[in-house]
Parts: sequence; C-alpha cells; structure tokens
Amino acid sequence: MKNYISSPRLNNHSTDRNSRKGFWLWALGLRFSLRDYGFFMATLLLFCLGSLFYQLNGGPPKVLLEIRQYLGKIRSIPLAFPSFWRLDLPFPSQVIYNRVGKCGSRTVVLLLRILAEKHQFNLVSSDIHNKTRLTKHEQVDLMRNISTIPQPFLYTRHVHFLNFTRFRLEQPVYINIIRDPINRFLSNYFFRRFGDWRGEQNHLVRTPQMKDDERYLDINVCIMENYPECSNPRLFYVVPYFCGQHPQCREPDVWAVERAKQNVIENFLLVGILEELEDVLLLLERLLPHYFSDVLSIYKSPDFWKMGNLTGTVKKHMPTLEALQVLYQRMKYEYDFYNFVRDKFHLTKKKIGLKSASQNSNHEPDFLHELALRTHEPLEEEEEEEDEEEDMGQEDANIWLVQP
Repeated sequence: MKNYISSPRLNNHSTDRNSRKGFWLWALGLRFSLRDYGFFMATLLLFCLGSLFYQLNGGPPKVLLEIRQYLGKIRSIPLAFPSFWRLDLPFPSQVIYNRVGKCGSRTVVLLLRILAEKHQFNLVSSDIHNKTRLTKHEQVDLMRNISTIPQPFLYTRHVHFLNFTRFRLEQPVYINIIRDPINRFLSNYFFRRFGDWRGEQNHLVRTPQMKDDERYLDINVCIMENYPECSNPRLFYVVPYFCGQHPQCREPDVWAVERAKQNVIENFLLVGILEELEDVLLLLERLLPHYFSDVLSIYKSPDFWKMGNLTGTVKKHMPTLEALQVLYQRMKYEYDFYNFVRDKFHLTKKKIGLKSASQNSNHEPDFLHELALRTHEPLEEEEEEEDEEEDMGQEDANIWLVQP
C-alpha cells in the first residue's frame, strides 16, 4: 500500500498562494473602507452646508416645506404610505397658540395671516370664543381634528391647555403671550362696556344684555365693594389657560399655579409677555423661523399699524391706588404665575443676548406706582374675548378630563 506524502515545495506553493489571496482581500477591504469613509465625510459636509443654509435663510428650503405639506395632506388616506416613508423635518410642524383673552392675541393673529400666506403654512383660527373648558369627549374630538390638519400648521383658539399625550396623540408645540394681570383685567373691564374705536356702538352689539347700571359701574366701586366681576374666581383668568382642563384648574390656589408652571416648562416652546412684544416676536422668529421669519419687520411697517389703530379699548382709566392694592391681593396667584413666566422669558432673552427691559423684583409690586406707564397697549385690543362661564363651577367633575 502506497503512502502519499506532500512535498515541502508543494506546501510552500500553497502557502504563498493563500498569502497572496489574503493580501488582495485585505487590500480590497481597505479600498472599500476608504470609499465608505469618503462617502461619510461628503455626507457630513453636505449636512453642515444644509444646516448653514437653514440658518441663513430663516428656515428649511421651500421644496422641503412643499413636500411636507403634500405628505401632510395624504396622511388621512389609509395605507397611502407606510409610516417609515413619512418625511420628518428638523423643526416643529404642529404649533398651537391657545391665545389668552386681552393679551394682544388679535395683533398676533393679524400677523399670522400675513405670515401664513408668505411662508405657506396652514393657519387655522377658530371662531369659537366663549368655550375654553371642554368635556372629555369635546377634548378628544378637538385634538383629533387638530391632528388631521395638513402640516406644517398653526392652530389658534381661546382654549385652556389640552394634553394630547393622554390620548396617545402627538403633542404639538405650544406658544402663548400673557400680560400684567391687572392691566389685562382693566382692558377687559372697559372693553366689555365700551368696546373699541372701530365703532361707537360696537359694545352695544357685543353686550346687549348689559344694563346701564352695570355698564357705567365705576371700577373703584366694583373693586372696593367686591362685585363678582372684580373678585375671585373671575379674577383667576390667565392661570387656567396653562393649567389645563382639570376642574381644580379653575380654583385660585397653589395647586393650579404649580400645574400651570409645570406645563409651561414641559409643553410650551415660548410664553412671552405683552410688555415686551417686540422681543417676543424676535424670539418667535428665532425659535420658529419657518412660521415667523420677518415678523418683526412686518409688525413695524406703517401699513400694519394702520390695520390695528382702530381697535384700542376706549374710555379706559386707572383705578385709585387703594383699589389697585386690593386688586393685587386678590390676584396674588395670577401674579405668582406672571412673575414666573416673566423671569423665564427674560432668561431666554439672556441666552440669546437680548437685554431685559424690566429688572423689577418679583416680590415688589412696583406696578402699583407705575402701572399706567409700564404696560403699553398693543397695536390692538383683541376682539375675540370669551365670556367668563361662571355658572359652570359646580358641574360634576366626572364630565371633565382629569389630567394626572
């Protein structure tokens, strides 16, 4: 029986061949690695250039907005596109402005109408002005309707904060503007009675049921004699817009204020103050350029000012210092929240290099001495002021959505 033994020469030849094969495989892998590296660097360069383009031009390219808007329109069609085909742009495309009454919101809505046409986003402004609190079913219906608006969109309405995530819906970005609580109250008090400069009789159309005794009630009498309109819970007005739909949000206490503060931190991109409206518009332009680009130049234009000069509240005057002091004590929770928002707003301004116009301490009611000078009237006083809904306080809490 023959034994076959490999020769050393044959073994060396096989080893050399395997070595050359390994070398070429290594070289081929290196070549592909360099190609991948080059592709990665090119992608990174394009991303940087795109980011620079985004910053310099106040938003993403128009073609991306058009694509996003197109895909937003077809989202309601079942199975039109798989979820992984949806285009997600690097900016908020769902914005809610749950505007607070008598805080300059009509000025902002006028600006938004111009901006929506200029920047091609969908503006939906609700004509419901007197229903800020909703039942659970009303909340669900409204939130679902909002979620079906083609993106990018901005929805605005007088309504208390809505918690979309509780119903497993995507939470939009919130924005809002508030003002000094006493100034807001005074603006509303005289507007309900005497309207604005758009027409001498428009207040009669708005509040035809108001008797002359109430219409011409001296505001100092209203405050000092503790009329319902000049006392709580009617004075507790701004905080519920941020606290939400919980029944306790209508009660003037620490719980509602703390809930409102937490929602501002977690859900609101910006809450500005009317006393520094130009800075609010500037921050909105920085934070939401695809909505608010050029808003400040539009706001300062003479043509825009002509649009709003006829809507300032008429016959407005200041109460006595004694009445203001009483009013301030009744609105202590409103001022707690207002001071929190003002400090947060000033901190945001500081981060981008803007100086704060006011440095007053939160604990010193300096407005009692300079209220008439400190808070300027906006370009207009908003028309869409809600009724106060005071007869609803004792309704069964089970019909309201209880947010955790």
